[in-house]
Amino acid sequence: METDKWGRRIRAFRKLKGFTQDGLAKELGVSVSVLGEIERGSRVPSDDFLTSVSEALNIPLEELSPSDDEE
Repeated sequence: METDKWGRRIRAFRKLKGFTQDGLAKELGVSVSVLGEIERGSRVPSDDFLTSVSEALNIPLEELSPSDDEE
């Protein structure tokens, strides 16, 4: 499911950049539970949310985007 892929990518980059869920959630202006749901794949991230994540983590949206062959 595409939602799972986005969540895994967000979680991986969040950890790579040294953010906790709490820290990134505060940076994005969302609750930790919303971020957790997105990372687990139980909530679909909006385009605006994905843009905010890429800006907060200082990575291009294209790099954050899951590849088509990612399992």
